[in-house]
Amino acid sequence: MIDTDVVTLSRLQFALTALYHFLFVPLTLGLVWMLAIMESVYVMTGREVWKRMVQFWGVLFGINFAMGVATGVTMEFQFGMNWAYYSHYVGDVFGAPLAIEGMMAFFLEATLVGVFFMGWDRISRIKHLLVTWFLALGTSLSALWILIANAWMQHPVGAAFNPQTMRMEVTSFSEVFFNPVAQDKFVHTVSAGYVMGAMFVLSISAWYLLRGRNVDFAKRSMTVAASFGLAAALSVVVLGDASGYTVSLNQKMKMASIEAMWHTEPAPASFTLFGIPDVQQRKTHFAVKIPWVMGLIGTHSIDETMPGIAELVDAAKGRIGNGIQAYDAMLMLRQDKDNVQAKATLAAHDQDLGYALLLKKYVDDPRQATPADIQKAADSTIPNVPVLFWAFRIMVGCGFYFIALFAFSFWKASTRQLDTQRWYLRLALWSLPLPWVAIELGWIVAEYGRQPWAIEGVLPTALGVSSVSAGQVLTSLGGFVLFYTALAIVDVMLMRKFIRKGPDGLGIWPSSSSPSPLAGEGEELAAHSRQSAQ
Repeated sequence: MIDTDVVTLSRLQFALTALYHFLFVPLTLGLVWMLAIMESVYVMTGREVWKRMVQFWGVLFGINFAMGVATGVTMEFQFGMNWAYYSHYVGDVFGAPLAIEGMMAFFLEATLVGVFFMGWDRISRIKHLLVTWFLALGTSLSALWILIANAWMQHPVGAAFNPQTMRMEVTSFSEVFFNPVAQDKFVHTVSAGYVMGAMFVLSISAWYLLRGRNVDFAKRSMTVAASFGLAAALSVVVLGDASGYTVSLNQKMKMASIEAMWHTEPAPASFTLFGIPDVQQRKTHFAVKIPWVMGLIGTHSIDETMPGIAELVDAAKGRIGNGIQAYDAMLMLRQDKDNVQAKATLAAHDQDLGYALLLKKYVDDPRQATPADIQKAADSTIPNVPVLFWAFRIMVGCGFYFIALFAFSFWKASTRQLDTQRWYLRLALWSLPLPWVAIELGWIVAEYGRQPWAIEGVLPTALGVSSVSAGQVLTSLGGFVLFYTALAIVDVMLMRKFIRKGPDGLGIWPSSSSPSPLAGEGEELAAHSRQSAQ
């Protein structure tokens, strides 16, 4: 039987390390594009102020990048430490994109980061700008490969089960790469990172304006953040709709749980704006619904139904029955690889083999499962509905708030009124944590909503763990929590230190008592004109 304590602790450890890591990754994704935009303006105009802006925000980017690398390395080790059977079962598919991502992060990105910081006085403006743009593209490509790996866990394509090796093996790498879930996850995730980078610059710049420091610097930074942030926030909502559509096609139970749709509704399904999901009674109390919206999001039509949780559980029972036949055929092929009847049975039901493996939590041999065991396994396909229901709605609420805030900021920047209303600056400052809240909740929806599967429909999470004791996992969990917490504290302290110093305190920007960079440029131009006239 499966040791549920080991499974729970292993899941908790991976969840905590992933959530810690994701504190840094989205900011890196967004901030580097802000640097690329600012440096492009510098190269096009030749104005020194924009170079100094890139250098200051680059310092904060560098701190965050280093923390992202440090927290990301340990995550990959966990596949061997805590998820050994998972690594054996799907390593042939999962390992390739993960390896490519690691090489891009440690070789391409690391090299470009070094040139970015050390190359200001060593290479030309154009070459340095190219380095910055390649760095921005490199960080996005690195995210692409990890999301391809993750998307395969959500929607496994381009692979087949080999009964002789007892592993999933790649049949088409192009299908893995062009997985529709991967493409939607990538654009949605990186757009969310762009929002975070824009909000970071907007909020920190607002802090400077509230204190009357580095006013020229802060206004320019806020103008770029408002423009970039508005485009990114709109993209998140539009691309989130596309992501929702692919979820409804490939992960119907996740979609039904997000909506707390206990039973199939007539098409087009309504969207539950508010309610209190009751798992025991399988109903949503005090539901406030908006007609048609969920059907339009989930099916992009007005005549297609979306299955409810109860109907999906019944479907899972049927798939478990088919999976038991596939499991029996698999064992027969292990003894006689030329058994024609077993080959035909496995070929007919191999897509449901994973459902038979759900029974391993309740009985050692799925073929000996009772109707009660099958019902438990089918019920286990329902993830935690209240968590998904509220996480999704808070995330979406944050998304619409970002659109409103960036739209207002864009209007303020266009009318040159960024520093005229202190309530707006305070609002921009206090909004700083919200992108982290939205992104972490989005990650919870994506990963928690996949349960009980490590690989959707293929490998239950409970079977993927290593042969370790609960005490060993608890020890490593404690070590990771201490290590990651220390890193988070160091990151916050460093960020706070350099933000409080500001570009003037770091010598990047003249102090408040010194002439502004604009004035300096004007004086240099006037002096040059006088010399030319003489």
